[in-house]
Amino acid sequence: MAVKAAIMVPHPPIIMPEVGHGEEKKIRATTDAYMEAARFAAQADPDVIVVASPHSILYSDYFHISPGRRAAGDMRRFGAGDVRISVDYDEALAKEIAICAEREGLPAGTLGERDKSLDHGTIIPLYFLDKVMDIGRIPVVRMSLSGESLADHYRLGMCVKEASDRLGRNVLFVASGDLSHKCRAEGPYGFAPEGPEYDRRIMDVMGRGAFDELFSFDESFLDKAAECGHRSFVIMAGALDGKKVEVKKLSHEDTFGVGYGVCTYSVLGEDESREFLLRYEKEKRERMKEIYEAGDEYICLARASLEKYVKTGKMLERSEYPENLPREMLERQAGTFVSLHKDGRLRGCIGTIGPTRDCIADEIVGNAVSAAVRDPRFFPVQIPELPYLEISVDVLGDTEPIDSPEELDVKRYGVIVSSGMKRGLLLPNLDGVDTIEEQVRIAREKGGIRENDPHIRLERFEVIRHEV
Repeated sequence: MAVKAAIMVPHPPIIMPEVGHGEEKKIRATTDAYMEAARFAAQADPDVIVVASPHSILYSDYFHISPGRRAAGDMRRFGAGDVRISVDYDEALAKEIAICAEREGLPAGTLGERDKSLDHGTIIPLYFLDKVMDIGRIPVVRMSLSGESLADHYRLGMCVKEASDRLGRNVLFVASGDLSHKCRAEGPYGFAPEGPEYDRRIMDVMGRGAFDELFSFDESFLDKAAECGHRSFVIMAGALDGKKVEVKKLSHEDTFGVGYGVCTYSVLGEDESREFLLRYEKEKRERMKEIYEAGDEYICLARASLEKYVKTGKMLERSEYPENLPREMLERQAGTFVSLHKDGRLRGCIGTIGPTRDCIADEIVGNAVSAAVRDPRFFPVQIPELPYLEISVDVLGDTEPIDSPEELDVKRYGVIVSSGMKRGLLLPNLDGVDTIEEQVRIAREKGGIRENDPHIRLERFEVIRHEV
């Protein structure tokens, strides 16, 4: 017994007649597909329903699994307080998923519940399921998404699979999530070209059950598309890892400017060729190894430094520096920044505006360690993460004061914003920072500088970026 079936469904409140008051008729294809998915789910005769919702309690660095015996929620905030769903939780399965996640090094569990009420991303799928099965008799596990990598979301899904195997549960997995929120200019969130492109790509991938391709969606692209459910779909894919599935793509609409997609997945048996995470991680390890073996000296030094420290707790000695480093690295001083990314997401970034050590090489060694273990935004890097880290090194040029933001260029210049003793810095050419206004605002906020603080000064600088 394990995950027997899964459904990918949206959660627009307007789809409920109690909320839409006739507007729901404009997305009739989605409603019809939802009911077909619900009937499919009922035929699976599940012991428990696992729901992944983007609107459950969300943390950047933790997967929250709802605790307790039961919970309820209503659609009051959408003007339909009479629509109410109550469920019992499968406490044993929730606990087993958390235990499995801990073994896998995933930050997941039942801590930190701020609101016990069911969210609309959970209520709406259960509302439709309740039309064809008695939801009151079937326990539920509700889990949230997080800011962790796509690969870690997939791993969490694999924990659902393992936990349900251990406890002998027949599971229906519900991946709740809208698609892009920026499909039409007249929609409530406006238009971005990435919106319809995301919808096209995700419906193609999910409609073929090509779950390995979920890892290829770049984080910047996902942000620009303003997608909602991608990580729900990835968790579901992990729960179906190694399984042969029959897929039915039932519908896609974007009538209101937000994409709604519905698919069903029936498990037909085992299929080792669909163990996608193993293959993804093997390919990534091999690719990263090739890159670093033929790599840039600046990146190789940063990698050697952070690997030694993470593994031993000791700094890299001068005698251990890679051979044949360029003379500039050993003879010139400059500020440097070392940035770490994992699966396309920032994993740490620490640097120095000006030189603090004898040479650039020493500066890189120190900042690489700091990026790995001292960035307060992240947990320290762990040994299992090392093969998957992407490293870049920025060597800063001299700073020069400027009189106006008009003298900046987000692609060419970094910026330093100062007020008294407070300083904030932002590097140039960063994903998602497209305007001078954004660049200055982010640098100012990093320095704790308010917009109306006195004597705000601007400086600019250029960098030489070393990246893979």
